[in-house]
Amino acid sequence: MEAALGPAPRFVEHGADFRAGFASFVGRPNAGKSTLTNALVGHKVAITSSKPQTTRHTIRGIVHRQDAQLVLVDTPGLHRPRTLLGQRLNDLVIDTLSEVDVVGFCLPADQKIGPGDRFIAAQLQKLPHQPVIALVTKTDTVPKDRLAEQLLAVDQLGREHLAAERAQAEGFAAIIPVSAVSGEQVDVVAEELVSMLPVSPPLYPEGELTDEPEAVMVAELVREAALEDVRDELPHSIAVTVDEMVPRQDRPAEKPLLDVHVSIHVERDSQKAIIIGRGGSRLRAIGTQARQGISRLLGTPVHLDVHVKVSKDWQRDAKKLGRLGF
Repeated sequence: MEAALGPAPRFVEHGADFRAGFASFVGRPNAGKSTLTNALVGHKVAITSSKPQTTRHTIRGIVHRQDAQLVLVDTPGLHRPRTLLGQRLNDLVIDTLSEVDVVGFCLPADQKIGPGDRFIAAQLQKLPHQPVIALVTKTDTVPKDRLAEQLLAVDQLGREHLAAERAQAEGFAAIIPVSAVSGEQVDVVAEELVSMLPVSPPLYPEGELTDEPEAVMVAELVREAALEDVRDELPHSIAVTVDEMVPRQDRPAEKPLLDVHVSIHVERDSQKAIIIGRGGSRLRAIGTQARQGISRLLGTPVHLDVHVKVSKDWQRDAKKLGRLGF
């Protein structure tokens, strides 16, 4: 991704007390994990949407500081799975958590703690050696009195589910209210996460913001555009694959153009009609929005060709899941 991120990245010498390591955000779907990742990195490395199951891959966003390098591993939302895809996403989260240095449990301020949060807290009991920080997200959406009530409820959740498994801690290692949208307390979150990283040289070259392959980022941008203004049941049925990315051969060097061919996969013909829209209007809108993001990502003008394909019941078919990258 050098074209999008400037000069080739390089490693830089740092002091003996430099810290580097991995942190992972968990939480039920739409808890603000991806938005917080982007706010900490200062660059869009994870797609966001109000729809559940937006994140399906672990996206590594890299925060570079003078004293530390914080590698953020964004994960799909933990949930009680109803399909093979859902189970694979949950397995991905648990595997990720077992390898990071600190876990940030995202709980939105505007939603009461429910069964989904308790389910996740119970899963975190399986990780007794990693500190867990509670991040009360979306604080810009609630008044102060309601935020105070949520902070107390979060503290009680930690004491009920984590203290019994952690002999040296009573619940969460810290509880931090934060708004990724307004930027309030984002720096506090960064400081707390960094304090729990091991002393280590940098893990990634300076200037590198993510290690996610370009094709995956392109597919995610198309899926983000496709998730806008669609019916609630449709997001779970959308997958995107990049079929080809090739430079246009007849273009002069000073005016490059990249041809990007992608496929949007849905499960039923009725869903295909929704994505295409009347007279192709919705598919054109998806292409326009995604092309702008892809061009910024790759640092070059893009011609985006989008097709919609029906892959019946792909969420429940192991072979189809494999072909779609899950």
